Amino acid sequence: MQFMVLPLYRLLTRAAPLVLGRMLRKRAARGKEIAERLGERRGIEATPRPAGRLIWLHAASVGETVSILPVMAALIARDAGVSVLVTTGTRTSAELLEGRLAVFAGRVRHRFVPLDVPAWVARFLDHWRPDVAGFVDSEIWPNLVLGCRSRGIPLMLVNARLSEVSYLRWRQLPKVAARLFGAFAAVQPQTEAIAERLRRLGAVGLMEPGNLKLAAPALVADPAEVARLEAVLATRPVWLAASTHPGEEALILAVHAGLAAIHAGVVTIIVPRHPHRGAEVAALVSGAVTRRALGQAPPAGGGVWVADTVGELGLLYRCARIVFVGKSLAVGGGQNPLEPARLGCAVAMGPMVANFAEIAADLAEAGALQMVADAVALERWVDALLRDPARRAAIGAAGVAASRRAEGLPALVAGRLLALMGPVA
Repeated sequence: MQFMVLPLYRLLTRAAPLVLGRMLRKRAARGKEIAERLGERRGIEATPRPAGRLIWLHAASVGETVSILPVMAALIARDAGVSVLVTTGTRTSAELLEGRLAVFAGRVRHRFVPLDVPAWVARFLDHWRPDVAGFVDSEIWPNLVLGCRSRGIPLMLVNARLSEVSYLRWRQLPKVAARLFGAFAAVQPQTEAIAERLRRLGAVGLMEPGNLKLAAPALVADPAEVARLEAVLATRPVWLAASTHPGEEALILAVHAGLAAIHAGVVTIIVPRHPHRGAEVAALVSGAVTRRALGQAPPAGGGVWVADTVGELGLLYRCARIVFVGKSLAVGGGQNPLEPARLGCAVAMGPMVANFAEIAADLAEAGALQMVADAVALERWVDALLRDPARRAAIGAAGVAASRRAEGLPALVAGRLLALMGPVA
């Protein structure tokens, strides 16, 4: 019956607009979508397509979006006649891009990707008519993939990621996998192991492995604000827990309590992965707590500072050089440890890092990342680095060196995308 799976999916998604429209409105009411841009999620677009050749890049969320910024820069530098359309699926990624696109002088624009409904996908593709499409990481949406293929739009899978678990699931549907993965004219995998999994599923046009996240630019920050915040925190012991998820904040607060008994005036900065949870996180704190979203400074006598704003990790990493990266203790998967490592921070993660296992292993091997089994181990690690600034600096220097690999990869990816378009007619 497996040959029926893909037609059944397409039939179900064809019948889904009413349900999905309701879902979008509910998400907008909760602040997870931008209400005035819901039309984009249905493929409705009032903005005209730019003249000339158009490259479409689709990235799921913030990490994937940051990873392709150098690719965008390489594309517009190499071909003066090319414009880039970048789509994402989250509000956070759209807000991040808002402050990044000005440098591209109008040649890169952002839109939300349509949900994978045949009519909405068709409307999107009919309007934008991309000359080539690059899907980033693991964004395999059947109607988007097959819609491009039916229109003769060359496809590339960029920075491809496929876990062993996902691979085994696809193996249960070999004909479906071959049809979808075989639709890509070029595949740029993150690792050789991923390349082999994709090859077995029917992918063709495999390039040499390389991870764009290793080549991403450092997170930006306003130098004046960095100097101001560094002055505020200069005389205090400080560390940061980034991209935390529900369940992790309680563990971080336990670490803070232990550190506060040893290091007078310690400031623990908590950056929830989803900034709208700022009030929820602050409510967990029994002692001194302030919130950046409310314009409040770190607690003067020590305590917890909830940094519940968007796009400020670049600032915070520069001011708190001891960093725990979340979604790795209470919940699994991990977030990207390269971002703080690239800025010279000493980095720790919990044991659940499946989404960044190879990056975490590389950083750990380079002496740039510490894996901690639990909150007790995390407290010991932070305590040791607060006592030994020279050790902290050495770990940070190792992270900077390790994160400079793959610097030429964005240009290679850009070149392959341009080649897929062929010569100008």
